[in-house]
Amino acid sequence: MCGIVAYVGPRDARDVIVDALGRMEYRGYDSSGLAVADSGRVEVCKRAGKLANLTDLIEQVGPETLSGHTGIGHTRWATHGRPTDANAHPHVSADGKAAIVHNGIIENSAVLRDELTAQGVELASDTDSEVACHLLAREFNQGDNKGDFLASVLSVINRLEGAFTLLFMHADRPGEIIAARRSTPLIVGVGDGEMFLGSDVAAFIEFTRHAVELTQDSVVRITADGHEIMDFTGRAITGRDFTIDWDLAAAEKGGYDSFMLKEIHEQPAAVRDTLAGHFDGNRVLLDEQNLTGADMRSFDKVYVVACGSAYHSGLLAKYAIEHWVRLPVEIEVASEFRYRDPVLDSRTLVVAVSQSGETADTLEAVRHAKEQGAKVLAVCNTNGAQIPREADAVLYTHAGPEIGVASTKAFLAQVAANYIVGLALAQERGTKYPDEIREIWAELEAIPAKIEALLTCEQQCLDIARGLGAIRTMLFLGRGVGFPVALEGALKLKELAYIHAEGFPAGELKHGPIALIEDDLPVVVVVPSPRGVKVLHSKIVSNIQEIRARGAKTIVIAEQGDDAVEPYANWLIRIPQTSSIMQPLLATVPLQFLAAEIARQCGNEDIDKPRNLAKSVTVE
Repeated sequence: MCGIVAYVGPRDARDVIVDALGRMEYRGYDSSGLAVADSGRVEVCKRAGKLANLTDLIEQVGPETLSGHTGIGHTRWATHGRPTDANAHPHVSADGKAAIVHNGIIENSAVLRDELTAQGVELASDTDSEVACHLLAREFNQGDNKGDFLASVLSVINRLEGAFTLLFMHADRPGEIIAARRSTPLIVGVGDGEMFLGSDVAAFIEFTRHAVELTQDSVVRITADGHEIMDFTGRAITGRDFTIDWDLAAAEKGGYDSFMLKEIHEQPAAVRDTLAGHFDGNRVLLDEQNLTGADMRSFDKVYVVACGSAYHSGLLAKYAIEHWVRLPVEIEVASEFRYRDPVLDSRTLVVAVSQSGETADTLEAVRHAKEQGAKVLAVCNTNGAQIPREADAVLYTHAGPEIGVASTKAFLAQVAANYIVGLALAQERGTKYPDEIREIWAELEAIPAKIEALLTCEQQCLDIARGLGAIRTMLFLGRGVGFPVALEGALKLKELAYIHAEGFPAGELKHGPIALIEDDLPVVVVVPSPRGVKVLHSKIVSNIQEIRARGAKTIVIAEQGDDAVEPYANWLIRIPQTSSIMQPLLATVPLQFLAAEIARQCGNEDIDKPRNLAKSVTVE
């Protein structure tokens, strides 16, 4: 979602903010802007479209127009109002002195807009955000809070409903920025004689690794000398200090022509780092464990709630947990979970999977589960984010920052983490003997090297994409654990190439989808190992023959040594041998390469920032 940044200190605020906005482009946006306060004035530049449009405007107006040492910036992902110059942030009050940027949705904005309009205020945009700016100006200029910046901000935020992070700046208070956080993320960066705010640490990683995470319903005031944190009433509270464990190089392309390709190549390390420290030779370990062994043994049902690619990782968790633990598992789209009134109680475990730990739908699902008495275990890539804070136990993935909007390494890390959860349950419940757990863990530890070997298929995927040419649609088929892989492959293609793609269980082919098969239709088939359930393998070979007989072009992903599929594959991508349950950690990789290359064949060169998408969806 929207990216937010603020700076107070000796540097030129304009340069700090523009660079930070560039590092947060991956969050997804359709406009950008910044405001600088100095000597009783606020200067604003903002533009719809890519960040290059903003930098072009800054060059036109000249650096002296945006000179100053206090500033706020924003990349907007539109919710209220189209992506236009007028709707871009920051928004400025009628007197030109107050400025705000906003991430989230102000749900009572229509009521507040009517109130302001009745008082003669002319709003310049269609956004829900602008009302906060005019409310601040009114509070600061008149009434009991006149001239008191903090009191004015507190008055405003206590009138707002919804999820929001807001940054407030006033020309009469240069050197000071106040921010409020409710549900959407905000991090404080603590520098030496300078302070930063950001939606994530990428905003200020160039300057400091010392960060402070704000809790729910927090307000922070920053100056160059430090910061103070309080709740919405102004009562002093504390945040959580932490050290950022990756550097600026991790957010740079490192010689690759896109972040996505870089992150595909980082997957061996992402899986290896996620596994590290979670098995001591005898026991599977979680990160922050407030679930007792008795808790783990008491569960009679598991729900996995997630969105997008994380949902597909949850489908694989279902296969693993039911196979290893013999517990029934339901996988739920987080946005639907609380609205359908699921049956939850103290014997229910809810596994919440979210790369950012701030996904709004998943967060609300967690809160609903807790209200019903269920226990929650979070799988998250962001240390200390809201979802793991509210969970009973946490398993952190260690994929590092993922800049490409379409998830790659974070997805594989989630699959690995979900398998760790499954093994932890099996261990506590005694459904797997210690030697069996050691054997499964050895298979997991072998996966990073196999992914490394598989990365050589990149050129083959490029050749396949070129051979396909321009396509309008594509089907993905799989059986067993190959079905969630097919869904993930279809999602990647939709996200990147903007073409229709669907994933189906191969066994459902004759129940409808076979009607879609026509000459030259590309169909990806994820083939289960012939060393697993033999009947499953033979059935999918029959499926491949059926679609070939109807003129489709088949792209077959099969393990090394599987000769039965060769006669029926237009293109055959080999993956290393592994057990069936581990195969998704390998079979997904060529689908990522294929999606990226097909997207480019379709004319989408900017695969890191697909249109209309945001990296972290922090509003429902």
